[in-house]
Amino acid sequence: MLANLALLAGIQTMVTTMAFFLQLILFIHIKDSLTDSACRMGYFPCGNLTVCLPRAFHCDGVKDCENGADEDYCGDNNGWANMFDEVHSKANEITEPQECCLYQFPDICECKDTELECVDGNLQAVPHVSSNVTLLILDENPIVKVSQELFTGLESLFFLSMINNSLEALPQKLCAQMPFINWIDFEGNNIGELNNSSFVTCDELTVLDLSNNLITEVPLSSFKELKHLQKLNLSCNPLSLHTEQFETLPHLQSLALEKIEIPNISTRMFQPMKNLSHIYFKKFRYCSYAPHVRICTPLTDGISSFENLLANTILRVFVWVIACITCFGNIFVIGMRSFIQSENKTHTMSIKILCCADCLMGVYLFFIGVFDVKYRGQYKKYALLWMESLQCRSLGFLAMLSTEVSVLLLTYLTLEKYLAIVFPFSNIRPGRRQTLITLMTIWVIGFIIAVIPFWNEDFFGNYYGKNGVCFPLYPDQTEEAGGKGYSLGIFLGVNLVAFIIIVFSYVSMFCSIQKTALQTSDIRNHLHTDVAVANRFFFIVFSDAVCWIPVFLLKILSLFRVEIPGTVTSWIVIFILPINSALNPILYTLTTSFFKEKLKQLLHRQRRRSFFRNERKSLSTSLVWNEEPVIQHTSLKLGFLHKKSSGEIIIKTT
Repeated sequence: MLANLALLAGIQTMVTTMAFFLQLILFIHIKDSLTDSACRMGYFPCGNLTVCLPRAFHCDGVKDCENGADEDYCGDNNGWANMFDEVHSKANEITEPQECCLYQFPDICECKDTELECVDGNLQAVPHVSSNVTLLILDENPIVKVSQELFTGLESLFFLSMINNSLEALPQKLCAQMPFINWIDFEGNNIGELNNSSFVTCDELTVLDLSNNLITEVPLSSFKELKHLQKLNLSCNPLSLHTEQFETLPHLQSLALEKIEIPNISTRMFQPMKNLSHIYFKKFRYCSYAPHVRICTPLTDGISSFENLLANTILRVFVWVIACITCFGNIFVIGMRSFIQSENKTHTMSIKILCCADCLMGVYLFFIGVFDVKYRGQYKKYALLWMESLQCRSLGFLAMLSTEVSVLLLTYLTLEKYLAIVFPFSNIRPGRRQTLITLMTIWVIGFIIAVIPFWNEDFFGNYYGKNGVCFPLYPDQTEEAGGKGYSLGIFLGVNLVAFIIIVFSYVSMFCSIQKTALQTSDIRNHLHTDVAVANRFFFIVFSDAVCWIPVFLLKILSLFRVEIPGTVTSWIVIFILPINSALNPILYTLTTSFFKEKLKQLLHRQRRRSFFRNERKSLSTSLVWNEEPVIQHTSLKLGFLHKKSSGEIIIKTT
């Protein structure tokens, strides 16, 4: 009775959860349907036309709009970059060498018109050059220090490039002697800090590249005077950004922050830049904090993309396939074990509860598939809202509950079998009451493990909202210390210990069975049994290893700050980890000799019933249409059959 109550409670909880999520989906769908816009979600207009096309058609190399607006402004040529490209593309078309218009420059430099290139010339300082120079390239030189005096007289200079030098700091009022400087590129130097007045006099600056330096902090007033700045590159610097970092850059159109962790990222950080059209981040999920930006990279984290919650088409298919297999397989085992009576009822009760836990993983995948369909083609706009929503956190809770209860139950079932095989004559095997208490305790522990991250958001952060599938497996260096430590404790603590116990127990069981077999005389029969047992034990351990070893490796690599491709994580979350929930009913029920025999008996009984049913139909037909002798013959046949089924010698004739 208690077992049935526990099973009913588990099924009722699962049904209630599904109903709750369906209500949430219906509410959100109705809310979205009331929203009116020129182009529906996930579509953009063809310039000034009223035609709207999906975002997937944007910048795909094919002109789908009549006016070609879907392929306009795809390249990041903000600031003076557009003009620079146009000028140099025209210059490259001229085959005749251009005459030098500079009268003073080092011999190692190449001069074309008013442009000077001094690349890899072993220059120790900025050279003295003619005042009419417009473009000065000093790349690949060991220049350590620069000062505003070094650029004295360069009133015509508008392009300065010092890539891969050894600059350690920038002077105050860098542009004081270069009033028309438009483009400055200091990529690949050793600049460690910026001061408040470095760019005070750079009034005409539109492009500034400070990537690949050692800048740890940018004072809030560093870019205050750059009213015309349109392109800023701060990528690959170990810097910390303030929330108000870009408030003084309203005209900025392109911002590069690649390889930069932003733990305090928020939508407020990018709102002042109303004209921003291109932005480059280290992580895909950062793009959701700049929803007004037209183009944002990276385009995917391997799990989600700008367009879809599940970026890969194969993942979109597998999420439904695995969900169906998991739910159907576990529900089938629950029904079969309820229909087929077993002598070990406590073990049957444990398997049913395990199926309930594994079925929750199928429910989780089912709703991930539902929300993937809901956000298809428009995920960018809702990514941040989705990851911070109650629905996402609830699904993460459901997946964690299913995972941890399943792990604990598998460990318990393994220990139960271990005691029965290795210590067959001991009295330490649990009874029905003890088993029920243990199962209830496991569910309580699993619930506590899954709900703890909700208790203190400041300590754990948005534990379940770090990615589109709402599962806390994704390694994130910006993760709060509490959430990161808790995740490691669960996956490399509880789950790893459970996996070691399972492997050790099955190895010990196999050794015990083999040792017992060698002590008997029927060697051939026992060898056959050993092979069958070994195969079953191997597949149980192998399936656990395939599902959990990648998780352990993922967490270990995250400890050493190794970058893990998002594609790897997505396959683990959607395919590898749920496979365990799908295989458990097969491994723990359908492959056992007891249930194989029961299934054979059921099939045999079904065939006999079908045979007798056909015979009765044949008899009925004979009574109506056949002659008297044939009726007597049929009656004798019925008497014989009655004798076989009852065990009595009864012959009836007519």
